[in-house]
Amino acid sequence: MSIAVIACGALAAHVHEIADRRNLDLHVEPVNPLLHNRPEGIAPEVEKLILELQPIHDQVAIAYADCGTYGAIDQLCDKYQVSRLSGDHCYDVFATAEKMKAEFEAEPGTYVFTDYLVKTFRRSVMVEMGLEKYPELRDDYFHSYKRVLWLSQRQTPELEAAAQDAAQLIGLPLEIMHVGDAHLEEQLLALIGSKVE
Repeated sequence: MSIAVIACGALAAHVHEIADRRNLDLHVEPVNPLLHNRPEGIAPEVEKLILELQPIHDQVAIAYADCGTYGAIDQLCDKYQVSRLSGDHCYDVFATAEKMKAEFEAEPGTYVFTDYLVKTFRRSVMVEMGLEKYPELRDDYFHSYKRVLWLSQRQTPELEAAAQDAAQLIGLPLEIMHVGDAHLEEQLLALIGSKVE
């Protein structure tokens, strides 16, 4: 049984780790995570990969939440009879939608980091949003936020230092919630489980 997983580049390393841990033979095809800055580009890229992978694999699964596509990934799932991870964004994938709802209700001005964003913050946010060249834009972009919540998958001293640095760059206090990748693993297995048991 040949299974391909089209994964957001921010999740692809985690999908590989889960596959290794579970001894799953998965072909993981990452999609450029910088598309989150322009989410209208996500569904066309996912569709291109579905069309490439379906003829050569028995099953194709989508390791994306909705991710700002406003249902465009769901339309692809219906069209090509594939399934995706549940949730509105990768925060739901790691922490569960219920926990994220509670966090956003507790502090509506919450900016969220995952390990991926911690590692790539300068490139993904500072460069992509023009803050390297125009640091004065920081207050325009982040004035409504009150805190950064890091949903840590692996809380190492290096990542914690990078998270502190990123939070300081945007002038917000950092809070840390360790979530691991168990919820992602559960969802991934649900996507492909009937085919790998």
